[in-house]
Amino acid sequence: MKNKKTRNLICSLLLAAVLVGVLLYIDNSPLKSSMLSTVLQKGAIYALLVVSMNLLNGFTGLFSLGQAGFMLLGAYTYAILTIPVDQRINVYQYFDGGIVQFQMPQIPALILAGVVAALFAALIGAPVLRLKSDYLAIATLGFAEIIRAIFQWGKLGPVTNGSNLLKSFTRISNFKIGTFSMSTFVPVLIATVSIILIVMLVNSTYGRAFKAIRDDEVAAEAMGINLAKHKMLSFVTSSFFAGVSGATMAMVLSIAQANNYKVAMTYEILLMVVLGGIGSI
Repeated sequence: MKNKKTRNLICSLLLAAVLVGVLLYIDNSPLKSSMLSTVLQKGAIYALLVVSMNLLNGFTGLFSLGQAGFMLLGAYTYAILTIPVDQRINVYQYFDGGIVQFQMPQIPALILAGVVAALFAALIGAPVLRLKSDYLAIATLGFAEIIRAIFQWGKLGPVTNGSNLLKSFTRISNFKIGTFSMSTFVPVLIATVSIILIVMLVNSTYGRAFKAIRDDEVAAEAMGINLAKHKMLSFVTSSFFAGVSGATMAMVLSIAQANNYKVAMTYEILLMVVLGGIGSI
C-alpha cells in the first residue's frame, strides 16, 4: 500500500513537471500568439468557474445563477486597482481621471478581487439563502443583472468608468520573469491552486456538512449542522473563486466591461457543470 502511494505521488509529480514544461515552452515560442495559448488560458478560467459553481450547486445543493455577477465584481476590482496612475486620465477621460489614484501589485489585487466578490456574497447571502430551488436561482440571477446595471450607471463613473471600457491595466502578457513570458502558465497556475483549495474544502468536515445539507436538510439539522452557517460558507467561498476567475478573465481579455458578464455566461457555466457531472470535480 505504501509503495503504491509512493508510485502514485512520483507519477503525479512527473506529470505536473511535464505540464509546467509544456506551458512554459508555449509561452516562449511562436505558439504564444496561437489559438492553442488562448484556448488553454480560457480553459483554465472556465475550469475554475465550473468547480466554484459546482461547490455551491453540486456539493451543497444550492441552485444559484449569480456567477456572472461575482465575476464582474472580480474583474472590475482587479482592473480598477491595477491601472497605472499616469494612464488613469486616458482611461477615465470622461470622469477627470477617476477617484482612485494609486496602483496595486497584481497578486494582492487578484486576491482582493475575490474578497470583494465574497463580501457582496455575504451581504446578499443573509436574505437570499433563506430561499430554495428556483426562488434562489431567480434571486441570484436578479442580483447579477442589478450589479451589471449599477456598474454602468453614470453616477458611479469616477469609480467604474460607467459604460466605458476599463483598459491599460496589468494584462496577462505583463507576467514575466525577466524576458521569460508566463502568460499561459499563470492562468493555469491560478486555476490549479484554487481548485486544489476547493478540493481540500470538499474533503474536509465542512465538505461533508455541505453534502449532508444537499442530501437532506432536515436530517443534517437534526445531526447538529448549522444550516445557515454552512450555506453561507459555501456561498461566500464559491463567490470568492468566481471573483478570482473574473479577475483572471480580465487579464486575458485585456479589458473589463460589464456587458461581457451577461446572463448567458452563467448559463454556459451551468451547462459545463451539468455535462461534467454535478457534484463531481
